[in-house]
Amino acid sequence: MVLVVVFGVALLVAVLLSGLAARTVLSTSFLFLVGGALVSDGFLGLIHITPDSPIVSVTADLALFAVLFTDGMHVSLPTLRANWKNPARALGLGMPLASVFMALVTHYLVGLDWTTSFLVGAVLAPTDPVFASAIVGRAEVPAKLRQLLNVESGINDGLALPVVLLLIAAAGPTAAGMEASPGKIAAELLLGLVFGIVLPLVVNELARFPLLGAEPKLQPLLPLAVGVILYAGCHLTHANPYLAAFSAGAVLAHVSPEAKRSFEPLGEAAAELAKFTALLVFGALLTPQLFGDLSFGGYVAVILAIVLIRPVSLLVSLVGTPISRKEKLVAAWFGPKGFASVVYGLLVLHSGIPHAEQAFTLIAVCIAFSIIAHSSTDVPIARAFDVEELAGIPDDDDNDDGTAARSGSAPADARA
Repeated sequence: MVLVVVFGVALLVAVLLSGLAARTVLSTSFLFLVGGALVSDGFLGLIHITPDSPIVSVTADLALFAVLFTDGMHVSLPTLRANWKNPARALGLGMPLASVFMALVTHYLVGLDWTTSFLVGAVLAPTDPVFASAIVGRAEVPAKLRQLLNVESGINDGLALPVVLLLIAAAGPTAAGMEASPGKIAAELLLGLVFGIVLPLVVNELARFPLLGAEPKLQPLLPLAVGVILYAGCHLTHANPYLAAFSAGAVLAHVSPEAKRSFEPLGEAAAELAKFTALLVFGALLTPQLFGDLSFGGYVAVILAIVLIRPVSLLVSLVGTPISRKEKLVAAWFGPKGFASVVYGLLVLHSGIPHAEQAFTLIAVCIAFSIIAHSSTDVPIARAFDVEELAGIPDDDDNDDGTAARSGSAPADARA
């Protein structure tokens, strides 16, 4: 119950300061992260949460699913089909480069073996748009840039998971239930994609039957029902829930724009609550002992991951594209590590492989530094694109990349 009180206080403070945060480098994400750290064992000792606590993996998993589901709704499939090359280059070249560079840095600076080093690189390769929402969710920011970051971050979570599982299996003896073959991983990935496509199509057809259909006040609950069924179904069948969430959001928005419009305020609010809860819980893991366990070489690796590895990898992947220099630099910087890396880092910790704790410590510190760095720089960089007001922008479903300004929850999520 103490955790609930802490969350309520943090939420109240975040809402009251959201207007100020929307105009400055203040970050509501940072408030929850610090709030969780202050009440943990490392400081006030009001709550006791460890990486083994079930609430850690559950909240991170739910937050990632909710964010991907709502972000998928901001993707225009026709526009994506016409402009797929830039996201494909970021995913097919930028992401592997970042993973390999991170593995090299981890091996030589931290001293982990090659397999574990590549595992750390794979865990930290996915990016998360939720900590750069002033970039991704703004109509004033160039469409190609918003689409690139949104699609890249929505898909790379699902692409990284098979690599993470294979590397865990290759790293050494694992705990029971962690074994995974390439065929099984591919099947889970494909099943998640199928679920994410088929379920929204079936529900949309059901809603068109003459005797069926939701009344206006209940219509926002239709996409919510799809999300709940999809989340439970994926976990029951071991399908990839993250690829399913993003694809389901995109398909649902494509086949039923009215469902997207009705669900958007509720969906954004639900995603924000899930995100803030996960940040508070993750913050409770950030004890002085955790930071003390990381070596000097580990801190150098963390800084390089944020300021050098991601930017260089994406800039290389975008060579020769028609994107402007400013847009390339912004896309290169906004590679925040988020909930996917939290979930995959916990998989590493619980796997039982050698050096699992050392790898998790590096991953956790990198995520914390990334959240602070990226969530506190989105507003200044957004203003470089002449974005003067970050709240109260009306929704516009005619944006040329299919993304809409998130006015329904702008005060809360304009500063992730």
